[in-house]
Amino acid sequence: MAPSVNMTIPTARGPISAGLFRLLAGTPGDDAAAHDALSNLAEARLPLVDDIIDDGDVQLTLFCLYELHYGGLDGVTDRWEWNPGLIALRQLLEEPFERALRDAALLSTGPGLPVSAAGLDSDAVAEILFGIAAQEGGPGMSRHVAKKATLDQLREFLIHKSIYQLKEADPHTWAIPRLTGRAKAALVEIQADEYGGGRPDRMHSALFAKTMRGLGLDDRYGAYVDAVPAISLASVNVMSLFGLNRRLRGAVAGHLAIYEMTSSRPNQLYGNGFRRLGFDAGVTAYFDEHVEADAVHEQIAGRDLAGGLVESEPELFPDVLFGATAVMAIDARVTLHIMGAWDRGDSSLQPAVTAAV
Repeated sequence: MAPSVNMTIPTARGPISAGLFRLLAGTPGDDAAAHDALSNLAEARLPLVDDIIDDGDVQLTLFCLYELHYGGLDGVTDRWEWNPGLIALRQLLEEPFERALRDAALLSTGPGLPVSAAGLDSDAVAEILFGIAAQEGGPGMSRHVAKKATLDQLREFLIHKSIYQLKEADPHTWAIPRLTGRAKAALVEIQADEYGGGRPDRMHSALFAKTMRGLGLDDRYGAYVDAVPAISLASVNVMSLFGLNRRLRGAVAGHLAIYEMTSSRPNQLYGNGFRRLGFDAGVTAYFDEHVEADAVHEQIAGRDLAGGLVESEPELFPDVLFGATAVMAIDARVTLHIMGAWDRGDSSLQPAVTAAV
């Protein structure tokens, strides 16, 4: 599941992430006082944060805490992964983050959605999710890429996506041992395709890395964490939050269902945009793969994964809706950030690194 090379520790974006990186430079158990000081610092700062979803310090801290459960951080001992102090810090940040996500998801929920699974079978659950997926979330990123994006904008687009796509599928895979029966089988079927059906070169993360190389970008996992804004980190942290907390397994199912349901047509347009600027099948293979695969995956994810889960555990239906609407709300914010910058003639990346990209 983990990336093959540990991610380099990024540049801190505030006192919490700076404190975390200082702590990770040591050995677990060496300085209990530093653990307490970091937690106290986070507790004191959180009430001052206006928008936790768009706070660089909080989102970077969460991203790096989650990374300890994936490929790890360069130079950081794996003994930190289950350190009680860091788990407590993660939970301290996750609580307000989840509340903010629930508020954002509620605002994006369309009228008329059922509040319980009473009377719903798996087909009905899937139809509800397809209805959510059909909602317009903001400016059309895929249409812009297809028809208007410049080469520099295509590179920026890939940089934003690389924060997740270079470990694509990993956050959802955490849910496999937490599901049973029809839902588990459906998730395994989807993930097997995501991981290339046993062929490392066909793994979706490997295809995306090839696309990055085709545009002269660094394909090392995490190479551009410093380049992306907080909202792009938040979009990945949502997946890790859902995947690493068993109580949110319903949200994982809803999240993945919407991810698959909103993938096929946009990826077709993304591929067209790269072809428009002269790139060949080696660069577009990632997008072309998703056009066909996700047209199948959306049915499996909607009916068998999410629908099957709700049929077996109907009490999870509200969290399935939460996962679905949360991804729509956060992805809309990511798109608004990127498209807003491009409409102004600006870069959508962090100012300090834009010149170097």
